[in-house]
Amino acid sequence: MNPQAIMQIMAAWNTFRSNHPKFPAFLEALRAQGIKEDSVIEISITDPDGKKIETNIKVKQSDLDLFESLKNMR
Repeated sequence: MNPQAIMQIMAAWNTFRSNHPKFPAFLEALRAQGIKEDSVIEISITDPDGKKIETNIKVKQSDLDLFESLKNMR
């Protein structure tokens, strides 16, 4: 990855953190606690008109293996 792209991503991340200060704290708490097998991850999105889309997954060991592989790529 070229240095200019890295700088753009860092600037975008800083803007995101400024706009959504609770989210990085959530990610940090998640990192500290970790995700365990049989945990449930829920995702909900509400558009400006109030329409809501929701889903969830129950975490399996294969999911944890994938997360670990992705974490080791960096």
